[in-house]
Amino acid sequence: MDLKLKDRKDCKYDAVSLGEVMLRLDPGEGRIRTTRNFKVWEGGGEYNVIRGLRRCFGMNTAVITSFADNEVGHLVEDFILQGGVDTALIDWKKTDGIGRTCRNGLNFVERGYGIRGALSCSDRANTAISKATPEDFDFEYIFGELGVRWFHTGGIYAALSEQSAKTVVEAIKTAKKYGTIVSYDLNYRASMWSAIGGLEKAREVNKEIAKYVDVMIGNEEDFTACLGFEIEGNDKNLKELNLEGYKKMINEAAKVYPNFKVVATTLRTVKTATVNDWSALCWADGEIYKATDYPALEILDRVGGGDSFASGLVYGLMTTGDAQKAVEYGTAHGALAMTTPGDTTMATCAEVEAIMSGAGARVKR
Repeated sequence: MDLKLKDRKDCKYDAVSLGEVMLRLDPGEGRIRTTRNFKVWEGGGEYNVIRGLRRCFGMNTAVITSFADNEVGHLVEDFILQGGVDTALIDWKKTDGIGRTCRNGLNFVERGYGIRGALSCSDRANTAISKATPEDFDFEYIFGELGVRWFHTGGIYAALSEQSAKTVVEAIKTAKKYGTIVSYDLNYRASMWSAIGGLEKAREVNKEIAKYVDVMIGNEEDFTACLGFEIEGNDKNLKELNLEGYKKMINEAAKVYPNFKVVATTLRTVKTATVNDWSALCWADGEIYKATDYPALEILDRVGGGDSFASGLVYGLMTTGDAQKAVEYGTAHGALAMTTPGDTTMATCAEVEAIMSGAGARVKR
């Protein structure tokens, strides 16, 4: 499999992402509605991928986003700096002091436990990044002069506003113009699309974006909702995995979108909020590659697990060009990321590779 990556010496960045970065407020073991204390983190579907590539896998990355220029925006910036991601491409917007012109996104998240599922309560309308236009970032400069080997964005940012959908399309078209590999996580959220046209708009936007994507990521629901493809006869709860059904669906998608070089999906069976079966599939060159199964995986915080899968997958594709190895990197990284709190990874590449090699959980002394 040849993704035709640009030479590292010709690019300032290995990878960049475009999307919203929110301040996550976490009540720990408690509930949002009753807590008196929150721990704060940064997080966002597209950003989590690029941070994983930097923090776990050591790549040179940057985030393309916008913040309202106030103390909350600079708090999130500080988290990004701690993660090692370059902040030079951030657009800072003036604000009137109370959020009428623009504001920064907040995401209140409960981790869930046992029979109580994880819960997210986001507060992200009218944010700076939802109003950002291509002119705020100068994509010609980023992709044409600075140089980027890999660009990642996704359906969460595309659904944030009508403007954000247009900005995603322009960014991807410019990235492709300069030979940058593009990955996209469909990440369908019905609640986000409802305000800007619902399912019909989601399909319109994502079908346009799909024309330019090299590596498409999404689960079965994403492919059905966003692109109209379905797996015939598949158990919705994944108790029995229909590999042939997946292969048929992805092959059909690849006929419609011959630009797809890789398609990947996570496989999750939710037994409880804290115990999931976990695995993944990767399609490349007409073949399906299945990752190792992680049955009854014990989870501390599931938020960001799919994003950490994506960053491991991208790392594997960039460094090995081997679909089987890439999906193993993604699945192991996603599994490890869900054992720690927060949206973003706390794993190292050595730990990921140890898990891939079958390492257990015995104490290390």
